[in-house]
Amino acid sequence: MTSIPSLMALRCFDASARHRSFTRAADEVHLTQGAVSHQILGLEEQLGVQLFVRRRAGLVLTAPGQAFWNEISAALRQIERAAQNLRTHKGLGGTLNLCVASSFATYWLMPRLGDFVARHPEVTLNLSTHIGPVDFANAPHDAAIEYCDGPAAGIQAHKVWPLALSPWCAPALLKGHGGRRASAPVTRARLGALLNEHALLRHTTVPQAWPEWLAAAGLTADVAPAHLNDGPQYDLLSMALNGAIAGLGVALLPGYMVQAAAQSGQIVPLSPVTWTSDKAYYLRFPDWKAAMPPLQKLAQWLADPAVTSPR
Repeated sequence: MTSIPSLMALRCFDASARHRSFTRAADEVHLTQGAVSHQILGLEEQLGVQLFVRRRAGLVLTAPGQAFWNEISAALRQIERAAQNLRTHKGLGGTLNLCVASSFATYWLMPRLGDFVARHPEVTLNLSTHIGPVDFANAPHDAAIEYCDGPAAGIQAHKVWPLALSPWCAPALLKGHGGRRASAPVTRARLGALLNEHALLRHTTVPQAWPEWLAAAGLTADVAPAHLNDGPQYDLLSMALNGAIAGLGVALLPGYMVQAAAQSGQIVPLSPVTWTSDKAYYLRFPDWKAAMPPLQKLAQWLADPAVTSPR
């Protein structure tokens, strides 16, 4: 069985890699420069690779050294944070690094987050955004709220919210289509013509949305197949929302995102038909993170019907 390097050796290596100097690393870990150098030599011997090239201008990580540092630095930061959380919160709270799909964070999570903070002042919730699946093995995130299929090998998932989409556009696009009131959906007879006339704003992460919605609305035959691929693609739902507000085309949008723009008259609904994706927004995290008190409290909060009720 391969022995694990000592924590002191790893701390010396990490500090030396960050400072590119044994002397400055020694100041950080409160050892002599010679002791740090000795720790690094012992680590290199144990691992069987050279970790640094010693040059007059300073230390340079070798390719194996860089790869090793990339893997252990996140683990060392986790240990430091766990110790700080324990000292500060005695195991009852702490910091949680949460990655959230950008539009979901802005339009769904943030308006509700004050309730979580009021209930759990002992938890510090750091938020970041990411497009695409989070790689928990190489990212600093403890958990993520992602639009995805749900659990995976070694990854737990709790469903937070479905993705249900319906069509919206700026009022100006309706000119010549019946002069309708904002409160009344476009008649089916005119809807096909309107969709063919204006760009269909597409979502990179939900490429099947328009074909699926047209099928649900019984309008597949009313829209030219080539027109489905004519509209611009956006990575973020918020881009599609702002594109619709700007009159760039028709966007399929979730109800939680359109409320403010609809109330101000910036966009209007075109149909009551809603298509719900097979995927959804899930709170996902690695198995080994499941026991974190801040994560458990977030999961419990997200499971509260009072939190997830439509607003």
